[in-house]
Amino acid sequence: MRSLDPDIIAQLREDLPPDIFARIVRSFEEDASRLVADLDAACAAGDGAGFRRAAHTLAGAAGTVGALPLEEAARRCMVSATDAEHPELCARALAEADEAVAALRATLQEAG
Repeated sequence: MRSLDPDIIAQLREDLPPDIFARIVRSFEEDASRLVADLDAACAAGDGAGFRRAAHTLAGAAGTVGALPLEEAARRCMVSATDAEHPELCARALAEADEAVAALRATLQEAG
């Protein structure tokens, strides 16, 4: 599972009751979808501050569930030097978000 840190996932599964873990996974899925959409909208509008703000929130959410490649992609968005970089960075964040959500769903199914 390249898109998730196995240690963080194991810790969450160990520390949380299954229903709370499931709620966190569903909440992350909703948040990631919204935040990637915000990132994309800010990119399309040329809103650099909004782009970095959405990226910052996405990085925090990703780190919480152990989606470290997504967190890294979002952090790259946060420090992007020019608006010209935003479409490529946004596409990478979207791909990482999709992978993280799929991996979390699989983890949730494994948990029963």
